[in-house]
Amino acid sequence: MNDAFKDMDTAPTLTLDPFSAAEEKQEPAVQEEPAMDETILSEEERRMVDAFAQQIDLTNSAMILQYGAGTQKKMADFSASALENVKSKDLGEVGDLLGGVVKELKDFDAEEEKGFLGIFKKASNKIDSMKTKYVKAEANVNQIVKVLESHQVQLMKDVAILDKMYELNLTYFKELSMYILAGKKKLNEVKNGQLAEMMAKAEASGLPEDAQAAKDLDSMCNRFEKKLHDLELTRMISIQTAPQIRLIQNNDTMMVEKIQSTVVNTIPLWKSQMVLTLGVQHSTQAAEAQRQVTDMTNELLRKNAEKLKLATVETAKESERGIVDMETLKATNESLIATFDEVMNIQREGRQKRQEAEAELQNMENELKAKLLQISNS
Repeated sequence: MNDAFKDMDTAPTLTLDPFSAAEEKQEPAVQEEPAMDETILSEEERRMVDAFAQQIDLTNSAMILQYGAGTQKKMADFSASALENVKSKDLGEVGDLLGGVVKELKDFDAEEEKGFLGIFKKASNKIDSMKTKYVKAEANVNQIVKVLESHQVQLMKDVAILDKMYELNLTYFKELSMYILAGKKKLNEVKNGQLAEMMAKAEASGLPEDAQAAKDLDSMCNRFEKKLHDLELTRMISIQTAPQIRLIQNNDTMMVEKIQSTVVNTIPLWKSQMVLTLGVQHSTQAAEAQRQVTDMTNELLRKNAEKLKLATVETAKESERGIVDMETLKATNESLIATFDEVMNIQREGRQKRQEAEAELQNMENELKAKLLQISNS
């Protein structure tokens, strides 16, 4: 916002010459809730209305055209300045930066290495990766702080200007109300007084000039009544503008509070959580490395104990084992016995065969002797 409203008066003024170089300034009006009622005016302002009503000349066409036009022009200028200066601020840039930081914060993990050496390498690599990402995220956060602080300063200026705008709008509302009240007083006075007298005179005289004069005054009263209606429409715009200004001001105030909370609370919390994350990661990595070393040591001890057990048992078995196994001796003994049995069977069979052969030889010898004796005797 700029100083568009700096030189605008906040006191209601009434004039029949709105476009003159100098305007008479009145005391500031009390800021009350807009209502078409004389009670919104102070005693001094009521006296101003009564005095101003006496200055109104409904036979002056130029005065009727310009009646309240000064305030209407100020309302038009006011609306143009408000439209130019009261704009919603685009915080899309902040949203994009916040999204980028959230993305950075979501990915604080590094690739892990496999194997025994990875136990020691991956801790260092992961911490280095986290530090790099922290530096990048911190740069984004610092950029957000600068943008938010800039928006906060601008919005605080807007809130101050909106207060000034609200005061000016109340002033214009009161001026319009005073113009309308003064105009209606004068209109009622003319209709019930001068116009009624001129119409009665025209009826009594029957003269066309009297009838024309009465008609001209009645026409001027109608024009003035339409002018008052236009002022009432402008006054309604002023009534509607007041809550609109407050709504915009409340929105800006809420945004200032939100930005302040973000800068003072949220962003420092981000940074502290990043530091805590790094610290926790250091501890976690150290504990993980220690755990894996301990697990591997226990595994080696279990495997070595198992191997020692097997070697000891095998050694004990071998040490208690004889030079020749009983099974071997038993098999050897059985083999010897079987050999002896077989030899004895062979000897027995050989003896039997010899005996049989000896008997057969004896028979053969006897037969041969008998045959020889037979031959000799013949």
